Amino acid sequence: MTPAQLQALKTWIQTSVDPTIIAAGSDDVELARLLNQPSQTIIWRSRVGQDEIMQNGFDWVRVDNLSVGKARIWDWLFANPSRSINPTKPNVRAGIAECWKGTAADLAVQAAVFVHCKRTATRVESVFATGLGTEVSPSVTSFEGVIIAQDISDALRA
Repeated sequence: MTPAQLQALKTWIQTSVDPTIIAAGSDDVELARLLNQPSQTIIWRSRVGQDEIMQNGFDWVRVDNLSVGKARIWDWLFANPSRSINPTKPNVRAGIAECWKGTAADLAVQAAVFVHCKRTATRVESVFATGLGTEVSPSVTSFEGVIIAQDISDALRA
C-alpha cells in the first residue's frame, strides 16, 4: 500500500470500525480478516480475459451481425498480450457499449459482457472505491487485493 493509502486506511479504521472491536483488543490479524470480507460495494474489475467473456454463454451469432467498424472495435479491445480488457477505464466501457448497441439482441450481449466486468469488492477495496458502487453504476477502486496484518499495523502507525 502507498503512504497515502495507509493514511486513508488509518482514518477509515478510526472513524468506521466499531469502537468495541478496537476496544476489545482485536489484533491486526482480526482486523485484516474482517476487512478482507465481502462488502456491499460493486466495482469494475481491472482485468477480464476474452475467453472468460466469449466462452460463457456468449451469443456468437451476434458477432457475425456486427458492422465492420464495430467488429474492429471489439477485436481491438482485446488486442494486447493478455487478451484482456480493463473495464475500470471509461473508454473501454464505452467501446463495449459502442459494439453492442441497437437491437435487443445486441443489447443483451452488451449486458452479458458487462456481467463479467463487475464484482463485489472486499471491505478494504470499498474503502478506496469511488462512485455509487451498485450493479447499475459500479465503483472504481484504487486498491485491489487483500490486506495482511502488517498493512493494518503500518496504517495505524501512519
